[in-house]
Amino acid sequence: MSDETRCARCARKTAVCVCDRAEVLPTRTRVLVLQHPQEDDVEFGTVPLLTLSLPRTQVAVGLSWASLAHAVGEPADPSRWAVLYPTKPADDVPADARQQPVLVLDRKGHVRPPTAPALDGIVVLDGTWSQAKTLWWRNAWLLKLDRVVLTPREPSIYGRVRREPRREYVSTLEAVADVLPALGEDEAVRGSLRKLMRTMVQRARDAHDAARPSTPGR
Repeated sequence: MSDETRCARCARKTAVCVCDRAEVLPTRTRVLVLQHPQEDDVEFGTVPLLTLSLPRTQVAVGLSWASLAHAVGEPADPSRWAVLYPTKPADDVPADARQQPVLVLDRKGHVRPPTAPALDGIVVLDGTWSQAKTLWWRNAWLLKLDRVVLTPREPSIYGRVRREPRREYVSTLEAVADVLPALGEDEAVRGSLRKLMRTMVQRARDAHDAARPSTPGR
């Protein structure tokens, strides 16, 4: 079988395809991925893993949408959605809250009160850091959403396969995996998503090693 043979489902090379390991993980929380049109990492992008695993994941590819409802494709209440994006907490946010891996803030940077309605979904910007900033500035309606601030629990699973610009940067899948339990989803969802990504990375390493020419013995 040629190394260029690709999976009809995920479009990856069959050597790194993990469709056979994907587990369907039902969740209450919806995930809307706004993907920059130039985000074209077919081999190592993690959004396909999210769509395989989380039935409530939706991907919108483009640069701008008129509103949350436009991006979702149906009526959506902005007050019950949050966007995952770096945000400076307000001065009154307690130090212990700032140290949490996932911090959910309102639009003004205050901690979202526990009495607030449960979030219907989260918006995640997919692309390089520069592409994510472009999506942020071109979609003013994102400012109407609450914010999710993430401090990843662990370095990215990518490791040497694909280096992140900074140690605290992680893939879209890893970010979603960390955030969902903080919003009330089962911790097992995080474990299953991360296991699937580790499988992808390991298969990529194995395929790379198998493709390396062997060194003749002396």
